[in-house]
Amino acid sequence: MSELTVDDFDFHLPPELIAQHPAPERSGSRLLHVCGQQLQDRQFADLPELLCAGDLLVFNDTRVIKARFFGQKESGGQVEVLLERIVDDQHAIAQLRASKSPKPGTKLKLADAFEVVVTGRAGANGEFFALETVDRASLWELAESYGTLPLPPYIQHPAEGADETRYQTVYAREPGAVAAPTAGLHFDEAMLAKLRQQGINTAFLTLHVGAGTYQPVRVDKIADHKMHSERYEIPQATAEAIAATRAAGGRVIAVGTTSLRSLESAGNADGTVKSGPAETDIFITPGYRFKVVDRLITNFHLPKSTLLMLVSAFAGYDNMHAAYAHAVAERYRFFSYGDAMLLEPI
Repeated sequence: MSELTVDDFDFHLPPELIAQHPAPERSGSRLLHVCGQQLQDRQFADLPELLCAGDLLVFNDTRVIKARFFGQKESGGQVEVLLERIVDDQHAIAQLRASKSPKPGTKLKLADAFEVVVTGRAGANGEFFALETVDRASLWELAESYGTLPLPPYIQHPAEGADETRYQTVYAREPGAVAAPTAGLHFDEAMLAKLRQQGINTAFLTLHVGAGTYQPVRVDKIADHKMHSERYEIPQATAEAIAATRAAGGRVIAVGTTSLRSLESAGNADGTVKSGPAETDIFITPGYRFKVVDRLITNFHLPKSTLLMLVSAFAGYDNMHAAYAHAVAERYRFFSYGDAMLLEPI
């Protein structure tokens, strides 16, 4: 890791391969099965054939909130606010986009409906702003009433009615994320029912994905990068399901990098996990030894991103380099609304 640079995780991606809309059906996307140097082009609907009875799929049940607001500073300047997380009813951490960064004490009127005041900077590198409501109204209610769905920056259309359904997983139930756990977008109720019929078990955890997931790596050597922190919670039932799967010789399969990061953050040396709420800033790069996760379902990730580093650690740097080159050549669809991969560990 000490020798790897951000440029080691770059690749050429034709812009037209960035999916702007989801597939017509959730499970209608493609699936690239990566097993070492072997690459197999499949359909996501084939996933049950690639799993075994007794395997455990671990899903992230976070729900995306309407976290983007447009408004004005007291000076009249335009501002865009993207919540990183709602801390409590009156406090939040957010990204702000404005011609000039607002100073502490600056009031912002958002959605022409309510005011917040900037109370300072936040985040490991001061990249976020701390906000407080002025009229003590609940930020959860204000977001639902006046916010818009925060589609990723590489999706070029504003959120539409269809996005409010398709940019949520079918099992989303715990509000708090500002970005979807996109590997889960491929699962529909029919797929979940088929998996259950095959004796493939499911469990859930919650990690609220923050806007920091889109923050670029701003250092050259990846060893110098500091990850943003995210909150997660692993229910006792999920910890018990993982322990039972381990004891029976089954495999723990993370649905998405958010599930993987939570499980590895809570992991014990014997492959079990600690239950309960916690924060994680785990940064997984090549050389990391995985404790809990045996397989990973994930989408294709951005060049130079920490998630591309994570999957390179899991499936092998050279293997992922070849897999991404194959995906580009075969015209797979990339990023949040794109196709999926099933990764076997090195």
